[in-house]
Amino acid sequence: MSEIGFIGVGIMGMPMARHLVAAGHRVHVWSRSKPAEALSAAGFEPCVSARAVAERAEVIITMVSDTPDVAQVLFGPGGVAEGLRPGSLVIDMSSISPVATREFAARIEALGCDYLDAPVSGGDVGARAATLTIMVGGRQTAFERARPLFEKLGRSITLIGDAGAGQTAKVANQIIVALNVAAVSEALVFAAKAGVDPARVRQALLGGFAASRVLELHGEKMLTRSFDPGFRIELHLKDLGVALDSARALQMPLPHTAVVAQLMNAAQAQGLGSQDNSALVQLIEQLANQTLRAS
Repeated sequence: MSEIGFIGVGIMGMPMARHLVAAGHRVHVWSRSKPAEALSAAGFEPCVSARAVAERAEVIITMVSDTPDVAQVLFGPGGVAEGLRPGSLVIDMSSISPVATREFAARIEALGCDYLDAPVSGGDVGARAATLTIMVGGRQTAFERARPLFEKLGRSITLIGDAGAGQTAKVANQIIVALNVAAVSEALVFAAKAGVDPARVRQALLGGFAASRVLELHGEKMLTRSFDPGFRIELHLKDLGVALDSARALQMPLPHTAVVAQLMNAAQAQGLGSQDNSALVQLIEQLANQTLRAS
């Protein structure tokens, strides 16, 4: 049994932390939003601050929303950095800026600790089923130390490269997923506008070259109007912002990513930001004056 810290027990983090408890680890948790009683009932050891988590744990995992959130949790007053001991391992599984990640890694390593960036793909479904794809940046020795924990959370686990490489891979993932969500939205609304049952079109396409996990899972959400968040539009828009900022620094174009970012921005302006990213179809429906009708 290991002493594990976990900060960020939201839609993704809660089932991930529970998998670690089920594996026999003692999991120390700090949460701004969940009371200590609820954390204890879930099998966790509640802590009063991020610093207290670091003081009690050998490995500290963060799973929060954005780059400033990670910076605050790690380096703000009462943050993880204040409680670290030499030899501790910090694993950030959030989706944040690769540039900031390299800075965070250097600051943690300067304290005599190891740092991995290990963002995930698979959404809330993958988090609950422990089938996440985990993309890791950092040192090989730290990766091998963390691998047994990753194996309790995911199915595909890859060390991409040095610090920041995991976040770079996650940005690439978010580009692909966003463009696929937009493509599936347009395809299904097109079918409906043409007077063809979009549910049957989706079923046919799943057997051909257009098949994808987005068409399978998000396409079903679009047809059944199941927009409770696995991954919110506002968070996907944040990730596309990271992609576009990174591309600007690299002096390269991401034209299709920029278009989909504008679509998600418009969806957020329509009040859809807190819904699942598959809810982008509702914006396409508005533009086409056509609602999906599944038989």
